Formats: sequence, structure tokens, C-alpha cells
Amino acid sequence: MFRPFLLSFGALKGIFMRKTLFSKHFVMVSAIILLSITILGVVLLAFSSQYFKQDRYRLLEHNARQAATLTYADFKNNDFQAVSARLVLPVYRILADAIEADIYLSNIQGEILLYAEGTEESPLSQNVAAEIITAACKEGGYREIGRMANLYKSAHYTVGIPLMDDKNAPAAVVFASAPASILNVFLIEILKMFIIGSLAVLILAFAAVYFLTADLVRPLRKMLAATHSFSKGDFSVRVPVESYDEIGQLAIAFNNMASSLATTETVRRSFTANVSHELRTPMTTIGGFIDGILDGTIPDEKRDHYLHIVSDEVKRLSRLVRSMLNISRIEAGELEIKPDLFDVNDTVIRTVFTFEQPLESKKIDVRGMDGGRVMIEADPDLIHQVIYNLIENAVKFTNEGGYIQISYDETESSTSISIKNSGDGITHDEIHHVFDRFYKTDKSRSRDKGGAGLGLHIVRSIINLHNGDIAVHSVEGEYCEFVFTLPKLQSKKKTLAERSLPGARENKK
Repeated sequence: MFRPFLLSFGALKGIFMRKTLFSKHFVMVSAIILLSITILGVVLLAFSSQYFKQDRYRLLEHNARQAATLTYADFKNNDFQAVSARLVLPVYRILADAIEADIYLSNIQGEILLYAEGTEESPLSQNVAAEIITAACKEGGYREIGRMANLYKSAHYTVGIPLMDDKNAPAAVVFASAPASILNVFLIEILKMFIIGSLAVLILAFAAVYFLTADLVRPLRKMLAATHSFSKGDFSVRVPVESYDEIGQLAIAFNNMASSLATTETVRRSFTANVSHELRTPMTTIGGFIDGILDGTIPDEKRDHYLHIVSDEVKRLSRLVRSMLNISRIEAGELEIKPDLFDVNDTVIRTVFTFEQPLESKKIDVRGMDGGRVMIEADPDLIHQVIYNLIENAVKFTNEGGYIQISYDETESSTSISIKNSGDGITHDEIHHVFDRFYKTDKSRSRDKGGAGLGLHIVRSIINLHNGDIAVHSVEGEYCEFVFTLPKLQSKKKTLAERSLPGARENKK
């Protein structure tokens, strides 16, 4: 019968022993509730005790004054000579029974003349201490919580009302005393009610805190389970969004992060696979031809031919490794640009001349290089690499007898360079992937045997380093155009203006 309870208790004990967020939050909130209830109980008992004392004093004083009024009337009827016990004492007894207190009359000498018992504790003597009588007569009344100078065994609430004679001199004092232990009984009853109410509140509060804390921690536990899946390479797990508060926003951010990690992992695997493929192909070719030369399979007269092929494959590997290193440096932020002012048209002309042989063999017409100077502010070496990759790409895919068009567009804030070539172009589906690493279109795979699919990715990375933009436009079967835009720097404009002024150099000196 107790087995389920013991299992639940064991589970809760395990949770709290592990110092989890749930246990910390539950213990903290529970401690705050317990502390709040404890403070509330102490304050309640303190105020209750003070209220009880004041109420007890008021009650004793009220009945003591009634007894004093009756006693004074009888004392006056007897010409202030005596008090009739037959008439006064019955009233004392009624008042004493009503408030459960002792009511007694003492003369100035402290002798108790009349005594009506309303409690179970009788006085130890028949005399009231002289200092108490003196204080009551002098102050016009008396209050204390004590033993009345050893008149009682235990502490009592006592109120004293003095009586005056016909000469307005103190003649006697009426006292009303009730045991102070009744306060303990009152406070115990208050405490019992408080404890019962507090237990009910604590049970409800602990239950509410438990379920609210569990509800608060549940998404975090799901995130923790998801991170364990991520550590094993499974990025498909998602955390359900159950609200739009801070936890819900955290879950949304977590899911976005998971999607980003999944994309990154896909790119990483694709990158690894592509690198392996791009490295394996030339290495297989190199290894095969060298083995053929060494074992005599390839005849001597064809060795030079195959050695040229091996040399080309080695250069291809070198370009691939160099491109991958450039990409790594760019992505790691290690590649710093060194901007300078130079003529980009001159860079384009010199780059085109390096492709003179393939241009002539394919009878490609190069247009737009007869313009004037086009000054830009950028890293000359990096921009040369951009132009080289774009022109190389254009030369590869321009059709026989086609053209390559170079054009420039300058504004106050930027300079745009366009490299356009005729040919098959790029399809609409493929145009969004041309800047991805190792991406090759199906058409280009058969025609671009020497490329690794990294050139355009490097181009975009370099342009981004210059805070520029690059775009591609294509009409399938007609042309393909790459346009990159570089911003102008005001400081460079000022420098250019100073250099162009006649005598500026002499003035500067």
C-alpha cells in the first residue's frame, strides 16, 4: 500500500538531492512562504497579546469602577465610617464571577476588608503592600502585571481604584485581579487556529508551487534533452512553444538555433564531401599516371604528355588548397583589406590579356575596355582576384564566337563593375546557388573540369569584406552578367581632389 508513496518520495528526494533548477526554485519559494507565514504568526501573536492585555485591563477597570461606585455609595450612607459587607459583598461576588477575577476592598493600611473570589488561586495573605496602596492613591489608580508584592503565587492583571472620604482624602482602594495565565490560554487557542489555517494554506501553496515550478522547468528539460540529441549529431529535435512569455521566446530562439545548427551541419558535411571529392579526383589521376610511368605501362614517348597532365592536376590541387585557405582566412576574420586608390579598368585590361590564348581560340569579342580611367578605393590584390575569377568564369562559359562585355557605372557613393558574357546562361533554379561553396551547375560540370566551385564564393566573400554587393543576372540561352558594387570613401575623394589640383604637391611641401 505504501509502495507508490515510497517511490514518489524517493523520486522527489532524488530531484532535491541533485540540486536541479526545479529543486532550487521549489525550495526557495517554499522557504519564502514558510518565512512569510512565520513572520505573520509572530506578528499576529504579538498584536493578539497586546490587544488581550489592553482588553483585560479595560474589563477589570470597568468592573472595579462599578464596585468602587457601589462601595462609595454605601460608605457615604454610613457617614464615611464603615462599609456594609451584607450589601456590598454580594455585588462583588456577582462582578467577580462575571469576569473571572478577584474583587476586594483594602483600607489605607493595606488590610483586606472585603474579598470576593472569582479565581481558583487565593491570596497568600490578608494585606496589600503599602507601596501599592500609596501608588494607587497618589496616581488616582493602579495597574500591574505581577504578583501584587507576593499577594499571589503567580502573575495577575490587577487594577486598583481609590475611594475618597468626605474630606476628599483616600479612605480605601478597590482592586480587581485576574490570573495572567489566561493570556497563555488565549494565545494557545489563537495559535491553534493559526496553525490549522496555515497548514491548509501551506498544502495548497506547496501544491501550487510544485506544479507551477514543474510547468516552468518542463520546457527547460526538453531543451536539455534536445541538447543531448544535438551532441549526438541529431539536430531534428525541436522544443514545442507553449507560450509567448520569456520561456516561450527562449524556446523559439532555441528552435531557431537548432535550425541554424542543422543547416551548418548540412553545409559542413557537404563541404567535407565536396572537398574529399575535389581532392580525390586529381590525386587519383596523379597517382595513376605516376604509377603507369614507374611500372612501364605508359610508353616513353607518351611520358611528357602524361607528365603535363600530372602538372596540371598538381596546379589544380594548389589552386584548390589556396582557395580553401583564403576562404578560411576570410571566415576567421584574419584577412585584412588594405584599401588604396587605383584604376580598376587597368586591372581589367591586364587580366583580360592573361586569357589571350583561350579568347583567340574561341574567337571571343571583348568589349568595353576602351574607356578612360575608373578610380576605385579598395584592396588592389583582392579586387584583382575578384576580376580574375569573374573573367575566367566568363571565358569558360562564353559560346564560340560570343562576346564578353565590361561596363562601369559610377555614382557619388559607389562604383559598379559589370562583366557580362554571351552563352547558355544560368537557369532560374540554379542562380540562387552560384555563390555557394563547391556548387557547380549540371551544365558546367561537363565543361568546367578544372574548377572546384570555390571561385564565386571567394568573390562574394571579398566583396563583402569591402562592404560592397554582388549580383548575378541571367537569361537562359542568351547571357550571364555579374555586377559588383564598391562604396566610395569620402577621405579618398578628398585625397584624389588634392592630388588633381595643380601645384598641390608643391604647396604640401
